[in-house]
Amino acid sequence: MRDLKEYGYSALLLNLTTSSLNKAQRRWRFAYAAIYSVRAMLSLVKEIVPARIDPKTSDASLSLSYTALESGDGAKINSMPLSYVPDIDQEQLVEIMKGKDLPHIRALGGVEGVAASLRTNATKGIHGNEQEVSRRRDLFGSNTYHKPPPKGLLFFVYEAFKDLTILILLVCATFALGFGIKENGIKEGWYEGGSIFVAVFLVIVVSALSNFRQERQFDKLSKISNNIKVEVLRDSRRQHISIFDVVVGDVVFLKIGDQIPADGLFLDGHSLQVDESSMTGESDHLEVNHKDNPFLFSGTKIVDGFAQMLVVSVGMSTTWGQTMSSINQDSSERTPLQVRLDTLTSTIGKIGLTVAALVLVVLLVRYFTGNTEKEGKREYNGSKTPVDTVVNSVVRIVAAAVTIVVVAIPEGLPLAVTLTLAYSMKRMMSDQAMVRKLSACETMGSATVICTDKTGTLTLNEMKVTKFWLGQESIHEDSTKMISPDVLDLLYQGTGLNTTGSVCVSDSGSTPEFSGSPTEKALLSWTVLNLGMDMESVKQKHEVLRVETFNSAKKRSGVLVRRKSDNTVHVHWKGAAEMVLAMCSHYYTSTGPVDLMDSTAKNRIQAIIQGMAASSLRCIAFAHKVASNDSVLEEDGLTLMGIVGLKDPCRPGVSKAVETCKLAGVTIKMITGDNVFTAKAIAFECGILDHNDKDDEDAVVEGVQFRNYTDEERMQKVDKIRVMARSSPSDKLLMVKCLRLKGHVVAVTGDGTNDAPALKEADIGLSMGIQGTEVAKESSDIVILDDNFASVATVLKWGRCVYNNIQKFIQFQLTVNVAALVINFIAAISAGEVPLTAVQLLWVNLIMDTLGALALATERPTNELLKRKPVGRTEALITNVMWRNLLVQSLYQIALLLILQFKGMSIFNVRKEVKDTLIFNTFVLCQVFNEFNAREMEKKNVFKGLHRNRLFIGIIAITIVLQVIMVEFLKKFADTVRLNGWQWGTCIAIASLSWPIGFFTKFIPVSETPFLSYFKNPRSLIKGSRSPSLKKP
Repeated sequence: MRDLKEYGYSALLLNLTTSSLNKAQRRWRFAYAAIYSVRAMLSLVKEIVPARIDPKTSDASLSLSYTALESGDGAKINSMPLSYVPDIDQEQLVEIMKGKDLPHIRALGGVEGVAASLRTNATKGIHGNEQEVSRRRDLFGSNTYHKPPPKGLLFFVYEAFKDLTILILLVCATFALGFGIKENGIKEGWYEGGSIFVAVFLVIVVSALSNFRQERQFDKLSKISNNIKVEVLRDSRRQHISIFDVVVGDVVFLKIGDQIPADGLFLDGHSLQVDESSMTGESDHLEVNHKDNPFLFSGTKIVDGFAQMLVVSVGMSTTWGQTMSSINQDSSERTPLQVRLDTLTSTIGKIGLTVAALVLVVLLVRYFTGNTEKEGKREYNGSKTPVDTVVNSVVRIVAAAVTIVVVAIPEGLPLAVTLTLAYSMKRMMSDQAMVRKLSACETMGSATVICTDKTGTLTLNEMKVTKFWLGQESIHEDSTKMISPDVLDLLYQGTGLNTTGSVCVSDSGSTPEFSGSPTEKALLSWTVLNLGMDMESVKQKHEVLRVETFNSAKKRSGVLVRRKSDNTVHVHWKGAAEMVLAMCSHYYTSTGPVDLMDSTAKNRIQAIIQGMAASSLRCIAFAHKVASNDSVLEEDGLTLMGIVGLKDPCRPGVSKAVETCKLAGVTIKMITGDNVFTAKAIAFECGILDHNDKDDEDAVVEGVQFRNYTDEERMQKVDKIRVMARSSPSDKLLMVKCLRLKGHVVAVTGDGTNDAPALKEADIGLSMGIQGTEVAKESSDIVILDDNFASVATVLKWGRCVYNNIQKFIQFQLTVNVAALVINFIAAISAGEVPLTAVQLLWVNLIMDTLGALALATERPTNELLKRKPVGRTEALITNVMWRNLLVQSLYQIALLLILQFKGMSIFNVRKEVKDTLIFNTFVLCQVFNEFNAREMEKKNVFKGLHRNRLFIGIIAITIVLQVIMVEFLKKFADTVRLNGWQWGTCIAIASLSWPIGFFTKFIPVSETPFLSYFKNPRSLIKGSRSPSLKKP
């Protein structure tokens, strides 16, 4: 035992009692002394307690300790309390990683030495309790990076102020306010200018709030998409945790397609290659190994092999974290539909500007020529009219003209797109689909072909070994004991060493826990539970020399091992049954002898494989060979050990989802790596193939056939293909290219790293949330969170809903625009005044653009949408049906309001102020009733499903209440007068005629030729009735 003097307690106490120290310094010294004392006492305990701890120690003693760690020299690192202080600090680790400082790592005892310094057990991981994880997070930081703060509400208010028309209106409002107060005093004179200010303020606030809400929605979704699941080793168990919960000292499992979650060092693994292009820009893949390059960097991706990594830097301590913290994700992505709407808005804006300019000129000419009157007197009398009055009148005229521009520009269109996309994205999340790219929402509605994977998408991905053949003998569950011990030992090697999965056996002796892919878990479960394999024992008896990981091109994986007992080297291959069979020249029998595989034996085994495949089983074969050298995995002259059949049942509801897509005019093609018999059986079970396809040779092909077709043959046959078996990712990419060349809008599902090119090439890439690699997810537009094909059908429905909702709003919005423009223009030209004032037009603009967008853009999808044909790639945004509906409604409103403008006073026997209020009230109520018409563009019953859309009903109610307030209580603000009950009833009755007009309008047939094409090519007016579409020369 060492003397206490070594710890310098006397010096420490002397320092504590030094009178020169102030109170704060004394407190710090006492705290230091307390921590130092605890560490000293623990060091004493290490010498008092025997080095070897009984494994049967009680839980009470284990609560103060941690698993002993083996350092590089074999010495034991003793138990560690939770409040440990590591032997290496964060700055050291960061510098090692930044400089790729291999000598420094060697000086610390290699990667194992660094693990020991971090108190990490390389075989058992760190302690998984919350205290331990929190302690490491406090010491080394969390695996998050500082993001630039999101844009606040004031930013969007400022952006809204940049609108030129808003600025002009504010200038006009300022002049109107100034002259009004000067002319009528502050009590009465503020109304007109103040009203415009309030109306403009409301428009700005609503626009800013909508954009702010979209920003928040995008930020929330980006957080969800960045929350990657990572597999780590804690308390000897492999477990999935969030990337944000990874801490320094964690042991992370990496496989092909994974994104590295933090900076770390290579602990163990084989054939690891990393794509560092995201960090360095270099496309060459870098080999990472224990000896020469153990460095793994956050944000890079695994392209081959598998490994275990020791995490040494997280979050802002990594280069990736520092880079990402300086990048602000842009939420202003413009979708194709938004771009088309921008063009439409610009065109309508130009028309509005032209009309406003004409109105401005006409009103100014009429004013200065003395043709306008106010209260029965001429407004302008040359030099007799005060300058203030002239300027005030001119400002009022300019404000009216500018307001026409405001109403004409349908800024509600971008808002409608934003609302419907944000709404659909949120709803799709609850329907198991996470949108990564906004454009995918609308494009999915146009999809004509969906190319889907089989495993996990059409099937449950819950594998179970149901059949086992050893050579030509079927081995049943109760007859496994008949297998020769030598053959059994080779099967243990083939499954226990040639795997990326693992087996965790708890101390309680309960059922072992299996981890890895569903196929690996099924094989390990079968070997451990049915054949009695002890995986830990198998690993200890063998040394793994080389590994070739499974990839979808070769469809097999191999391992080269040395048996320690006799120093012999063995090759094991595992993979697609017919591919492994082609590598074999012999086969084992259950009793042990090896038989030659002649053509007869091979044919019989092939028949066995085909029989299992026809029963929807996935066939995996195992082969073995004693190797002649320890550096190469030999691929011929192997001996077949056995073939297993794995059952993966179809997902419930997948047949219905396939049928739904077919009814929607969408073709489903299954692209799988399984053999042709398994693929065919599953396709019939799911409904992708039916009895009509039984005799069609072109309906089912293999990948090799497809790629060997000539370009002409491929283009000719691609539409007929329903199933492509034994396909590689390059075959999938080739099919997507062919389909797109034929004019199809293609959606593709994918989960592997090699699927990335096809996912990018497709119009809509759909990656799998559970089985999908991070590379696949990054290449996709939408992530299917439950890997279920039924969710793909739901996404299709939502895509159509987005497009349909936007079309509904366009029809509604353009009706308002056309009517308001024409009424104000005709009234200005003929009477020299506009019937709708600046404030009234701004009010119409506000309720129609914002509340209308909210009401129509949030309609939920219906099954009716899936009974229509897909929208073509180049189909007009405003269809002939929409033109018919909006023109009829606009003409009705124009005729009605012009009658009221010119004959309203005599018809209703009212004064001018009441007539103007009747015009304003009727115009707004026409829009309210027309909002119901806009719910259905072709169906005559516009009230179907109305009770399910409470938001729509609420918005209609709010609009009516606000209109009553505007007319009855805000008389001076809105320039209105109170209406009596009879006048209100008349307004409602006239406006409600929109419903029967809308009903009978839908009986009018429409041509298939796009309406606007008649103006581009007048000859199509003659041809339109005969030709369904125009062909470009």
